[in-house]
Amino acid sequence: KSAEKREKPYKLSDGGGLYLEVMPSGSKYWRLKYRINGKEKRLAIGVFPQVGLADAREEREKAKKLIAENTDPSELKKLEKLTKQVSAENTFEEVAREWHEKQADGWTEKYAKTVMTRFESDIFPKIGNRPISEITALELLSVIRIIEKRGAIDVAGRAKQTSGQVFRYAIATGRATNDPSKDLKGALKTRKVKSHAYLKEKDLPEYLRKLGEYDGDKLTRYALTLLLLTFVRSGELRGARW
Repeated sequence: KSAEKREKPYKLSDGGGLYLEVMPSGSKYWRLKYRINGKEKRLAIGVFPQVGLADAREEREKAKKLIAENTDPSELKKLEKLTKQVSAENTFEEVAREWHEKQADGWTEKYAKTVMTRFESDIFPKIGNRPISEITALELLSVIRIIEKRGAIDVAGRAKQTSGQVFRYAIATGRATNDPSKDLKGALKTRKVKSHAYLKEKDLPEYLRKLGEYDGDKLTRYALTLLLLTFVRSGELRGARW
C-alpha cells in the first residue's frame, strides 16, 4: 500500500519468486519468477489491490505445484484463456445457425424455415448467447418447459430433438463435449395418442356399395378404390408418379 511510484519500474520481493512490480504510473502488478525445463519465466498473477497479498501467495503455491508436476503455469493460463475465448465465440445460436445451414440443402425450403423459426422464437431468446459447451440439461429443460406451458407439447418435443442435433454437431466439431438433451429423457410431457377412426370388417360391404354408387368426382372414387387395392397412405397415392 505504501509503495510510491518512481521514475522507473521497481520490484518488491515477497519470497519464493513472488514480487510486486511498481510502475511509473503507480500501477502495481503481482508477478512470479520461476524456472521450468531450464528456462526462467514470469507469470502474471494480478493487479494490486484487486488481488491482495494473501491471494497472490495462494496463486504462487498453486503455480509451484504445477511446476513440480512439470506443467508450465504460464502456458496453462494461456490455454485456459484460449478455451474461454473459444467458448464465448461458439454460442448456441452461432453453432445452431451453422448446423442449420449445412442441413438445409437436404430439406425443403418450408421445413428449413420452420426449424429456424422455432429456434428464433423459443430457443435463441433464452440460451442463444450462451457458450454451447456450458449449457446444462437443467438449463435446456427450463427453456423447453416454457414451450410446454403454452400447451405446445409436440413443438416442445421437436425443440428438444433439434437442440440435441445441434449439441451433437458441436461435439463432432470439437466445440462441446456433452449433449444435455439426452439427459431429458422422460422429463417432458407426452401427448396421449388417439387412433384415427377406421372401418370395421362388417362395415366394408356397405362402404363398397356406397363407393360404387358415389356420383361425385370420379377421380375421388378411383382414388378410394385404389387405396383399398394397394393399402398405401393417402399422401403416397396422391403424390405417386405415373
